[in-house]
Order: sequence, then C-alpha cells, then structure tokens
Amino acid sequence: MVKNQRGSAVVQVIWVLAGLLVIAAATLHIVWELRATATNFTTPYQAVLLTNGSVYFGHLQGYGGHNPVLTDVFYIVTQTNPETKQSNNVLVKRGKELHEPDRMYLNPNSLLFVEPVGPNSKVAQLIAQAQH
Repeated sequence: MVKNQRGSAVVQVIWVLAGLLVIAAATLHIVWELRATATNFTTPYQAVLLTNGSVYFGHLQGYGGHNPVLTDVFYIVTQTNPETKQSNNVLVKRGKELHEPDRMYLNPNSLLFVEPVGPNSKVAQLIAQAQH
C-alpha cells in the first residue's frame, strides 16, 4: 500500500509541474504579445535599418512582435550623373517593381534598429511630395 501511495504522489507532482509549465508558457506568450502592441510611434513614418544595410521608410506595425509589417514603403537610390560625377539621392516608392508589392513582411531578427522620421525632415518632405 505504501508503494502505491508513493506512485500517486509522484504522479501528482508531475501534474503540478506540468500545470506550472503551462502557466509559465501562457504568461510568456501574453507578455510577448503585449510587448508587440505596446510600441506606438509618434510620427507617421519610421526609418527601418535591416542587418543587410538596407534602409526603408514607411508605416511600421507589429514592431517587437513575430510579424512586423512595413507599409507605404520608400527607399533612397543614389544616382550619379556620368558627366558631372555629382551624386543625387532620389526617394523611390515601392510598388513600382514588377511584382508590385504593397507591403514588406519583415523578419524581426533582421531589424537592426527603427527610428522615427521627423515630420520636418528632408525624407518626410520628399514623401509628402511623392504623395501628391
């Protein structure tokens, strides 16, 4: 009879530990989701630098979560005049490419950093011009 009681006590401990693990996993999931929705940007556009060195400007949603999305995306292309050798930066809106993308789904591990685009910055002015 004593051996049977030990067996049921072990089973109870296992169930308690399993329950605690489930509670811990659920808590971590909730914290992760709240973290993803807690970032509210105060500017209309954000600058996103990726680990490959690419920089994009747009509306970033889901930052800090599993599936950040950048919409209304722009990037800068440097063009050099072959005659004068002068460089000129041109803002390009994504969507004109052959596959006409309307958004970018970003790998959160590829985000090096995110910064707000100041409303009076040159980038903000160029985006405003491109919208008209």
